[in-house]
Amino acid sequence: MRFLLGLILVISAAWATYWFASSRALENAANGWLADRYAQGWLAEGQANVAGFPYRFDMTFTDLDLADPETGLAWQAAFFEVLALSYKPNHVIAVWPNEQRIATPDDSIDIFSEDMRASVVFDAGPSLALNRTNLVIDALALVSKNNGPSTLDSVRFALRRMETAKNTYDLGFQADGYTPPAPFLEMIDPVASLPKTLSKIHLAATLEFDAPWDRFAIEDRRPQPTAIDLRSFTALWGKLDLRMAGKLEIDRNGRAEGRIVIKATNWREMLALAVNAGRVPQNIAPTIENMLEALASLSGPKNTLDVPLIFANGRVSFGPVPLGPAPRFAIR
Repeated sequence: MRFLLGLILVISAAWATYWFASSRALENAANGWLADRYAQGWLAEGQANVAGFPYRFDMTFTDLDLADPETGLAWQAAFFEVLALSYKPNHVIAVWPNEQRIATPDDSIDIFSEDMRASVVFDAGPSLALNRTNLVIDALALVSKNNGPSTLDSVRFALRRMETAKNTYDLGFQADGYTPPAPFLEMIDPVASLPKTLSKIHLAATLEFDAPWDRFAIEDRRPQPTAIDLRSFTALWGKLDLRMAGKLEIDRNGRAEGRIVIKATNWREMLALAVNAGRVPQNIAPTIENMLEALASLSGPKNTLDVPLIFANGRVSFGPVPLGPAPRFAIR
């Protein structure tokens, strides 16, 4: 009995030593990371503390204010929590506050949510390479300084690294009940022919990058996409139904080559929205409508288009209709 009691005391002492040593190491590493960012010219304010003895490492950052001078991205939050079991520290739960702010060189956005949390699994090792993550957001509101408020009922996001290909990730995204900013709605739909809310946005894709997503992606340089396999994209807005699928190869300058097949139901209404938004000049809209009507007659019902969006030589076209310079695929 004395031996068993002694063994329990030894194990408990060893565990306590492990927990306190590990928690101090985590706390020092987190505060050291903030200090390193400050030394590199960032705005990096905040304090990290670890609690949760004996079974958890619960790290809480308080009064966070981060800004990267190279990209102009900034984030402010009263707190940010990273929670993990002490015997499984590479699997963490991240919890955001109900209010936070993100700023870019062009805008600042106040973010409000009832719940925002993510499950994140990292590979063991100092680089903390991302293995997989799931993000859940409920009752999200974004208040842009430039454009005003927009809301989403819910957001679900998942990213998983594929073991069969280097720096390749499977991505899934769904947003339900998206209400765009009022100025955007007034611009593209001035007669309010559509509901104010998009019922569903869904995306499934495989993405290849030139580097892994790990801690260096935040500290040094964001990985850049090299290929996109868009398995499916769906956006439902009232009677409008937009679907896309296809593949793109992307060079080091962010220029894409490939095609994305678009299926658009009630395309005339979509064209009207594009004209209202200034994406299609009014003086050529009738010509484009006639061309699209001819294409629709070849692909099935006249209210449905099934046409490829073609990326080539730095330009993009919608079937035979040239749209101009293609957007560059780059992450700042």
